Amino acid sequence: MTKAPQAGPFKFIAGALCLDFVNSVGGRIRTPSPRRANGGEILREQLLGYEDLLSWSQLGGAVTEREAGALVRRAQQQESDGRAVFARALCLREAIYSIFLAVLVGHAPQKADLAALNGELAIARGRERLQFVNKQWVWRWEGGDTELDRPLWPVAQSAAALLASPGLARVRECPGERCGWLFLDGSKNHSRQWCTMRDCGNLAKVRRFRARRTDAA
Repeated sequence: MTKAPQAGPFKFIAGALCLDFVNSVGGRIRTPSPRRANGGEILREQLLGYEDLLSWSQLGGAVTEREAGALVRRAQQQESDGRAVFARALCLREAIYSIFLAVLVGHAPQKADLAALNGELAIARGRERLQFVNKQWVWRWEGGDTELDRPLWPVAQSAAALLASPGLARVRECPGERCGWLFLDGSKNHSRQWCTMRDCGNLAKVRRFRARRTDAA
């Protein structure tokens, strides 16, 4: 029996697909040195298997509902291949996180992280096809509902595009305690501080309020 992708506890607040993928964890604690391969300690993993990866991809618009349904059936038939792709997905996610974290602190990225991203990017670009549809030229993916690594293609492309764009200067890291999510600051005065005001922003307000009450006591 085929199980359709289920909605997970995912939020898409970053403004870039690759950063939303980095944020598919329930918070991080940054390690003392951003040069470490994993970039930081993951507090709660939200991607536990290939079907979770598909759920995230469908919710984020990286794959279509039809592609997700076909891929989940294929993964059930080729379990070892699905596990291998899922391992690649986590490797790509942590490589992207470490690369952007290095950018934020002004360090060069680790060669292993850059190699991981470039490896997935090469696969993604090899799957692109230029097509003429409805009197327009468009890029389409080849093998979108048959290749298990389909969810990784747009993520790798998103990371490469952002790294090579002026938007890189707008990447921020949420300072919220036990958060560490990344996002693009699209505010007019470049003042966005939190991943969301509803989460880390409000928590910070509550802490400041309690601190003031304690000082006044």
